[in-house]
Amino acid sequence: MYRNLDMGKKQLKFNSRTIHGGQAPDAAYGAVMPPIYQTSTYAQSTPGGHKGYEYSRSANPTRTALESSLASIENGNYGLAFGSGLAAIDAVIKLLSPGDEVISTSDLYGGSYRIFKTIFEKYGIVFHFVGMQDTVEIAKHISVKTKLIWVETPTNPMMNIIDIKSVSQLARKHKILLAVDNTFATPYLQLPLDLGADIVMHSATKYLGGHSDVVLGALVVRDKELAEQLYFIQNASGAVCGPMDSFLVLRGIKTLHVRMQRHCENARAIAEFLANHPKIENVFWPGFPDHPNHEVAKRQMKDFGGMISFVPKGGHYQEAIKIVEKLQLFTLAESLGGVESLAGHPASMTHASIPKEVREKSGVVDALIRLSVGIEDKEDLIEDLRQAIE
Repeated sequence: MYRNLDMGKKQLKFNSRTIHGGQAPDAAYGAVMPPIYQTSTYAQSTPGGHKGYEYSRSANPTRTALESSLASIENGNYGLAFGSGLAAIDAVIKLLSPGDEVISTSDLYGGSYRIFKTIFEKYGIVFHFVGMQDTVEIAKHISVKTKLIWVETPTNPMMNIIDIKSVSQLARKHKILLAVDNTFATPYLQLPLDLGADIVMHSATKYLGGHSDVVLGALVVRDKELAEQLYFIQNASGAVCGPMDSFLVLRGIKTLHVRMQRHCENARAIAEFLANHPKIENVFWPGFPDHPNHEVAKRQMKDFGGMISFVPKGGHYQEAIKIVEKLQLFTLAESLGGVESLAGHPASMTHASIPKEVREKSGVVDALIRLSVGIEDKEDLIEDLRQAIE
């Protein structure tokens, strides 16, 4: 029972759509926020005679409200919410058949790499991991068996930028689906469907939820047939989110625009601080004019996001560990995108499932530190980094 979730509010500007897009007061009592429909099943007047809901794996009114909002903020027509970001990725790959091939970003989230390599490769799907900053490299791997291009931009954790519009033109030429993981940028900064993508994916655990209190994934598409296929997989596989989780992410979306403004403002200040610090060797942030694809980032993003990675001078593992252990305001933890600032060590945390020789090829060295810059006062965050580094 997929739904077209536009509800006629696409004409609103983005900030308004985060609050009102796809939303309406609850039909029963006029509740402004959708109620948490904590139910597994629904009464029927006759077999098959129901009010649009029969079983909460198939659909739940709170989840429908979230899916409506997701579709609206991504300029899509159909939204689907899942139990996690990886469950959403799982549904996309289940569109494929044994023998099909996927071209993926080489520098990507460790969980994405793990599900591609250890789960789906044994079912006969072939994955090619390539640097996508230049579409020439992508084109080299296209064959008649290529059915999907998987893009992350900015990439996790190297902050590489991929030109979605150029990749979409290449994908369309060869009749290949293009999916974009928009978790780091969020629809506040970047709208992949407008740039030619077929599928947008989110770990809504991150910026969309925004408060580190929920795990949830999302897909948004425009094409009705593609939505039907994905909904069938979602319902048949059952990796759906519950109504409470749906409610929490829907609430988070309503402040996405104001949070992202502060994330970006703080990240800019911290990136500049790190770049000018004598004990820091490399800083990876797409807002720098000398970033390899800075001009692409300027063109396809509203700002440069709240994620930064850096390597201490000398590139030593022990120095990186010492820094993250000394941080006080930044919390050493998995995940990202919450209101609080987080620090991570990708090689031993988020990307530990990628073999060392593979991750180091894409720049994820043992000394790399990743920051998710929160919305605290930037002066406090800079001081915390200063004391940990010095």
